Amino acid sequence: MFRMQGLHLIFASQLIALSRFDFRKPIVQTTDALRKISAYSPINIRHRGTRAKALFALAMVCFFWGTTWLASKVAVSYNNVPPLQISGIRQLMGGMAYVIYFSFKGRIWPRGKEWGPIIVLSILNFFLTNGLSTWGVKYISAGLASIIGAIFPLWIVLIGLLRSEKIPAKAIAGIVLGFAGICVIFYEHLQDFLNPDFTFGILISLAATWAWAFGTLYTKAQATSFNPYFSLGLQMVISGLLLYGTTLATGIAVPVSQIAWQSWAAMGYLAIFGSVISFVAYLYALQNLPTQQASIYAYINPIVAVILGSIIFDEKLTIFIAIGGAIVLLGVYMVNQVYRKQKNISHKD
Repeated sequence: MFRMQGLHLIFASQLIALSRFDFRKPIVQTTDALRKISAYSPINIRHRGTRAKALFALAMVCFFWGTTWLASKVAVSYNNVPPLQISGIRQLMGGMAYVIYFSFKGRIWPRGKEWGPIIVLSILNFFLTNGLSTWGVKYISAGLASIIGAIFPLWIVLIGLLRSEKIPAKAIAGIVLGFAGICVIFYEHLQDFLNPDFTFGILISLAATWAWAFGTLYTKAQATSFNPYFSLGLQMVISGLLLYGTTLATGIAVPVSQIAWQSWAAMGYLAIFGSVISFVAYLYALQNLPTQQASIYAYINPIVAVILGSIIFDEKLTIFIAIGGAIVLLGVYMVNQVYRKQKNISHKD
């Protein structure tokens, strides 16, 4: 009896509360929230301001560059097509898109000594970095390759140590933390190193990060004075020709007619979304957002690759990879923070 009365009282109080409640308010709040979210959709983003567009461009970079590891894995998984040939075709497709477009726009081609930095960067940033990393995913998982690819800032600090440069203590701590994370990741892969293919994949993936580190330092020292998009296209075309030429010269190239459609689809995706759209989006984000914010892609790309790799390729997503990857990214973050602060101080001076 008392229980039933209690339930009636509760029900009555709820009715009173509901009678006094303005139902229009949550509807208006929900509508406003949905309107804010929809403003960042691909359909409505063109109506937003520069910052919103830059954030959307950065989101594209975070996702698409994370998926390039998986697309490369798909491209090298059919018909035994040499990874260097895959990388060469991809670079040629993406680079030609840039070159043709900017040629029609009347951009002036580099002359004389201007070709020097372009050729060096095409070798470091594309021939070696992209060629070796594409080769690496043939033997290791896309998620693991993406984590290895994220450690290149640690090499930059090590190169500075070899040059006897004064390195901040926080940067050194970041290096130690990064390599501790790598040890955690490879703890469960110790037996895999008995497999020559796995070991080879790891080594060339590491070599790719060294090439990218040297390419980054060279870019800083030898910045080109003409359109960065056009320069990027020229680097891709040169590296594409070198990569494809290497496979032809060594006799390992596969006839184009024998390349599986899956590989062609993956290369098309890499060229369009990985090389053209993502690079343009990144440069746009870099021009309209703080550098610290634009660089967030480096920490999200491996997460995208690891998660999608586990879903699409059924790659192992273990606690060692999760914890080790987080430690590696934290170490890289610490290193980046140190040098960004130094850069900001130098700019103020």
